[in-house]
Amino acid sequence: MALEEASRAFLEGEVPVGAVLVSRDSDIIAVARNRREALRDPTAHAEVIALREGARLMQNWRLSGATLYVTKEPCIMCAGTMINARLGRLVYGCHDSKGGAAISLYNLLGDKRLNHQVDVVSGVLEKECISLLKSFFKDRR
Repeated sequence: MALEEASRAFLEGEVPVGAVLVSRDSDIIAVARNRREALRDPTAHAEVIALREGARLMQNWRLSGATLYVTKEPCIMCAGTMINARLGRLVYGCHDSKGGAAISLYNLLGDKRLNHQVDVVSGVLEKECISLLKSFFKDRR
């Protein structure tokens, strides 16, 4: 589902990142894609949109036990939002060597100095996620 959202973002001229928030009971809470261009909002990353919608629907900013599936490693802003939301787990596709805050540049989600850590699983459908991003940026250059 996250890849489908990323594909929609691609067609809309957005960086193709998609996210799906799932409850601890495996219910889909929110589905989102990057919308920075459409909303003219620097915070409109797929992850932030999904977490905001999830908190609104759950009527609780604490998303403990929830899992966020994302096509690309989150940036510092998105990782910080996950920590503040007390997200239980992040599952993502491909690394982001230029801005990744889960493993690539920073280990924000596992930093023991912070009040919350998020379990991280990486590399899920990695090839498909990389392919979509490469296609997008190839078209832009």
